[in-house]
Amino acid sequence: MAKQKKSPRPKAEAPKGFRDYFGAEVTERAEMLQKIAGVYHRYGFDALESSAVETVEALGKYLPDVDRPNEGVFAWQEADDEKWLALRYDLTAPLARVYAEHRNDLPTPYRRYAMGPVWRNEKPGPGRFRQFYQCDADTVGAASVAADAEICSMLSDTLEEVGIPRGDYIIRVNNRKVLNGVLENVFKMPLEQIQAGVTEQNMQFWVQAKVVTNLTKDRQVHLDVLRTIDKFDKVGEEGVRELLTKGRLDASGAFIDGVGLNEEQAEPVIAFLTSKGTNSEETLENLRKAVGDSQIGAEGIAELEQIAALLEAQGYGSERIEIDPSVVRGLGYYTGPVFEAELTFEIFDEKGRKRQFGSVAGGGRYDDLVKRFTGQAVPATGVSIGVDRLLAALREKGRIKSHATGPVVVTVMDRDRMADYQAMVAELRNAGIRAEVYLGNPKNFGNQLKYADKRQSPVAVIEGGDEKANGVVQIKDLVLGAKIAENATLEEWKERPSQFEVPRSDLVAKVREILEGQKDA
Repeated sequence: MAKQKKSPRPKAEAPKGFRDYFGAEVTERAEMLQKIAGVYHRYGFDALESSAVETVEALGKYLPDVDRPNEGVFAWQEADDEKWLALRYDLTAPLARVYAEHRNDLPTPYRRYAMGPVWRNEKPGPGRFRQFYQCDADTVGAASVAADAEICSMLSDTLEEVGIPRGDYIIRVNNRKVLNGVLENVFKMPLEQIQAGVTEQNMQFWVQAKVVTNLTKDRQVHLDVLRTIDKFDKVGEEGVRELLTKGRLDASGAFIDGVGLNEEQAEPVIAFLTSKGTNSEETLENLRKAVGDSQIGAEGIAELEQIAALLEAQGYGSERIEIDPSVVRGLGYYTGPVFEAELTFEIFDEKGRKRQFGSVAGGGRYDDLVKRFTGQAVPATGVSIGVDRLLAALREKGRIKSHATGPVVVTVMDRDRMADYQAMVAELRNAGIRAEVYLGNPKNFGNQLKYADKRQSPVAVIEGGDEKANGVVQIKDLVLGAKIAENATLEEWKERPSQFEVPRSDLVAKVREILEGQKDA
């Protein structure tokens, strides 16, 4: 009988694009989410926890920069069902499904916030993972731009609550209706015809109209223009002009095809992108010129005026929230106001170059998303915060610790007296102090202190036979001890003891005193 071949051991590694999070990182995230939830709750938003799995049909085709519904998601087909399921790629598409399903039981408007991981089946890269946390807040059922203004003010309060001070961030607001007005001015036709895109049936019309010169089958020219506008921050005015027209060479020397507009058609787009003035009034006046006679464009400008007035009435000036035409947002479902929170302080990249930290949150109005389920338009607006990016920003600013403090460790000098040590740790815990008993092999005391060091413990409690007989305990300040061992001479060590003998009854008081002293150090 042939010897059965052993299966190879699995390789102990996280899948590509995924990572593990340990104590300090998990704690920091939880604390941040708690602060964010506090702001959302103060604004009257209710928590919602929806399923991590949705049908691909429910998720729709609103993935960033992709056209097929199942592209960019982790999807599978049920064996006993024709439907495809997928892990959610954001928290907004599930909200649309939830509202459509439960709308008769929910208040209108419905304010909700949601926090949790999302999954993208995209190529991973440095700092780009396939699983990451989002934190969303949305209002469904309110057509008034007062809802959009409220989202912006709440986002401002949230950033300040988690530790980003005024002056270190700006929330930029635009309106997709203004951009649609610019596109109508570019193509000299109504928005509905522009959004029809390029199909085999209407391609001949586009060619005859000479709107563009390099059309291909099924290409949606207006989306190409949107994607080009979204690159304004990276390539600047001249780069966008080239990409809108004949194309350009990128930094690597590769040629990128242009959209194919002529210079006259490209001009309203450039005017739109460069319309930001020294104040809101000047910016809005420049936008009026960019949209020309477009009715939808004029409607968008009026909404921006209203948002600016509402925010000013609440005390949110342009130093916190400003109108900025360069904000486009990449997702296809935005229908009105769009906004983006950008951190303005400088950091150093991996090559030592200064750069601004960049965007940590974004969102906008998406009045057509729920309509996919109900057949009726339902107004909605919301924002999504990139939690991991915001945490990284706070670390850059030194606003949060890079490591968490471990528990007080009660060492074990006599395994037969485990009940005594458990009594000590219970006293500490009941006093609100994080603590644990060493549960490894107590034979080597040095290993217990090494364990405490690896746990980043602030204090170790020691009670041997002599201490027990005398009714005392030894309490070792591990933080001070580490500093003395690293920097002090022997004489200084004697003058600054890091270990104290106290009566057993003073255990909790002395540990608390040491912990308080470490906070001030």
